[in-house]
Amino acid sequence: MKPVMTQAQTHTQSQERLNSRAALLKALAHPTRLWLVEQLEQQERCVCELTDGVDADISTVSKHLLLLRQAGIVASRRQGKQIYYRLETPCLLGMLTCIETALEAQTSKSCCGR
Repeated sequence: MKPVMTQAQTHTQSQERLNSRAALLKALAHPTRLWLVEQLEQQERCVCELTDGVDADISTVSKHLLLLRQAGIVASRRQGKQIYYRLETPCLLGMLTCIETALEAQTSKSCCGR
């Protein structure tokens, strides 16, 4: 028989899930990090390639990538002196597409095809 969870246990688990979601969204909540995610949609890239595409130095880009890696959004591997990053959660791209739809809908006052 499955143990019955108390209301407090359910609330705690729910709060932990919401906190985890908020942490992931916080990791995405920067224009540079969103750009990095979009770049990694196509293929794995080294930090040097990604640095060339933004107006930031390698240290700043590396810090952004570290935050994304800690959130589980990207993964990395070392090859010689280079570190390559890849998108670990491509399902987030669907969420970004939904955000674009919502932004477009702001002007037409409708959302999500309604």
